[in-house]
Amino acid sequence: MKVGRQAKIIELIGRYDVETQEELCDLLNQEGYDVTQATVSRDIRELRLTKVNHNGKQSYKALPGNVDLSRKYLNILKDGYVSMDMAQNLLVVKTVSGMAMAVAAAIDSLQFREIVGCIAGDDTIMLAIRSVDDCLEVMKQLRGILEEK
Repeated sequence: MKVGRQAKIIELIGRYDVETQEELCDLLNQEGYDVTQATVSRDIRELRLTKVNHNGKQSYKALPGNVDLSRKYLNILKDGYVSMDMAQNLLVVKTVSGMAMAVAAAIDSLQFREIVGCIAGDDTIMLAIRSVDDCLEVMKQLRGILEEK
């Protein structure tokens, strides 16, 4: 739950100019996470978020080098993944219920050049991939990542 919540925090501060812990707490609660300000404070410290001046306001950001997102995203991918299957150049990834958006963010962080777009629901992700061959390659690479210790 913590890894998924922290991935959601990264997603939210990327989407919104979040100025306060209370504002972040409200956004997380709207997304279905039952959190307190103390929990958010710990997450901010663990993620080593910083406040930067953005659009004339001080808002939380994850600066490059401050957060090892790649490791966190890989953990999210491994924890949330259930299965995948392809239909021509579309790859459908099934996840644990409620984890599709976090797993989709993890897949996006891998920056596959073959992936054109990604849509996530509650437990399903649909990836549009350039070609059938590219889809097979993405599946191969994802399997390799998922099998890593």
